[in-house]
Amino acid sequence: MTKEKYHAVVFDLLTALLDSWSLWNTVAGSEGVGFDWRTRYLQLTYDAGSYRSYEGIIKEAAHEVGLLEGSAEELIRRWGELEPWPETTEVIRALLEKVPVAVVTNASVALGNIAVTRIGVAIPIVITAEEAGYYKPQQHPYRMALHRLGCEPESVLFVAGSAADVPGASALGMSVFWHNRMHLSPLEPGVQPRYISDSLWPILELV
Repeated sequence: MTKEKYHAVVFDLLTALLDSWSLWNTVAGSEGVGFDWRTRYLQLTYDAGSYRSYEGIIKEAAHEVGLLEGSAEELIRRWGELEPWPETTEVIRALLEKVPVAVVTNASVALGNIAVTRIGVAIPIVITAEEAGYYKPQQHPYRMALHRLGCEPESVLFVAGSAADVPGASALGMSVFWHNRMHLSPLEPGVQPRYISDSLWPILELV
């Protein structure tokens, strides 16, 4: 892995830092249905553009994949059960000793605030789609994070959890590290992340 030295790191939240897949699967009742539900929800957020109710999108996706009435409400009620990946807390703590760190999430303000506390370390800059007024991969949330960091995009490493973040962050000039924990299929030809790993540990070599 090439050792670039970045001056700040921006993270996706619900996939890059947290194991949101497991909670969705639990509520859905199986890994297969949970995968379909979360995949459809991701499609809806990435296609939404300007912000509309995040909780509403979760419910819409649940309905579209045939989940029982009340599944979305249960997921939202259990949001505080989201767990970080095993190395998340230690990696974030180490990064904060070296560079500024921010989070950009498509969650609402309410659910974003709950989720970020699950990291176990306070992150000073948290941008939600609701606050930015747009969902990723629209550029507004990324730009808001860069503005608050006071950094040029070329000096910032963006850690994507989902493939759709790769072109969004890349379009602004940030280098992208795809934390492909779930070993998802390779991206479409075109925009590619600079780094791919199923672990967060390599990020510490890049700052």
